[in-house]
Amino acid sequence: MSAQGFLEKLLDGASVEWKSLVAISKKISSGGTPKTSVRSYYDGDIPWLRTQEVNFGNIWDTGVKITDEGLRNSSANWIPKNCVIVAMYGATVGKIGINKVPMTTNQACANIQLDPEVADYRYVFHFLRSKYEYIKSLGTGSQTNINAGIVKALEVPIPCPEDPEKSLAIQAEIVRILDSFTELTAELTADLTAELKARKQQYNHYREQLLDYEGQDVEHLPMGDERVGSFTRGGGLQKKDFAESGVGCIHYGQIYTHYGTYAHDTKSFVSEEFAKKARMAKPGDLVIATTSENDEDVCKAVAWLGDEEIAVSSDACFYSHKLNPKFVAYFFQTEQFQKQKRVHITGAKVRRVNADSLAKILIPVPSPEEQERVVNILDKFDTLTTSLNEGLPREIKLRKQQYEYYRDLLLSFPKPEEAA
Repeated sequence: MSAQGFLEKLLDGASVEWKSLVAISKKISSGGTPKTSVRSYYDGDIPWLRTQEVNFGNIWDTGVKITDEGLRNSSANWIPKNCVIVAMYGATVGKIGINKVPMTTNQACANIQLDPEVADYRYVFHFLRSKYEYIKSLGTGSQTNINAGIVKALEVPIPCPEDPEKSLAIQAEIVRILDSFTELTAELTADLTAELKARKQQYNHYREQLLDYEGQDVEHLPMGDERVGSFTRGGGLQKKDFAESGVGCIHYGQIYTHYGTYAHDTKSFVSEEFAKKARMAKPGDLVIATTSENDEDVCKAVAWLGDEEIAVSSDACFYSHKLNPKFVAYFFQTEQFQKQKRVHITGAKVRRVNADSLAKILIPVPSPEEQERVVNILDKFDTLTTSLNEGLPREIKLRKQQYEYYRDLLLSFPKPEEAA
């Protein structure tokens, strides 16, 4: 049976009346904010909800706690659990949440205490969630803020209003179905996330083991040793120099956001004229981001495996070497490399490692056959974790779309003017 058919059977000919939130609520209120300059108002034990914490789900705790003194000296008030909360200001305007414990909120939260004899709070939550884009569109200002008057006037379809007991039973059945979809999505997310974490841990373990040649007859040489390779700083390539097509290029910021361990194609291009004066990496070179906002990411690297030379930006360098390109790229991901890298990091807000410092880092240099063996093993792990990493958001997106599809069908009650 389709969701629409199920809904018709559930209603069994019963009428549906659209009622404003204020008509089906015991109270709709907003909170308050204790003066942020008074230290004694904060770091207490009273949960105080901010709008940025309202995000389509159950709210069990808050990031900020206030004191009794802060509560007394502000317009914040306790609200009971299971209020439907609508964010009215800021980036989360229009988003809906449910507080699962009593708490206080700031003034940008509309706290809806529904009449339990008329409306199921989770039914109202699912319905308002389905109207997120509409609610947000009612606002004004740069962040489309809304106010309590707008929230109070929002209408919710109440099935079978002449028989409250039957009405609540219908609402509860719709909630049961939609909550099941929500729970399945949450379980799937948890399972896939745990699977991905386990595979990454396994991958990291084998990578560390495979590239650890301590006590073996394998020479460790400075990366800048002439027997191994040399580093070249990138040139003055900026994003404004990008072209629609032409010669491939890698900007240092893209190494963090776009590339994995290796790449055969570039995301961006520069003109052939620009390429003539650029610093160019050859096929097989390692392209390395030499600046970052944190120590962990600085020196993230990608092996360039394309067929042509590519331009490399400043705040990056490239490593031309005599090793297996992927072997070097995997080495950059090991704790063995990270430990050596840390002693060369400089800078305060922006963290840097220059090419001269990288040249001093020791790298194991096993036989070409051993390098190939290691790469073949790690490639399989890399493919597996990448597949899981890409599949996780895709699978979650599909489940979310499934929930939204059934939610919209189950809550598609026509208004009187539409039915006419």
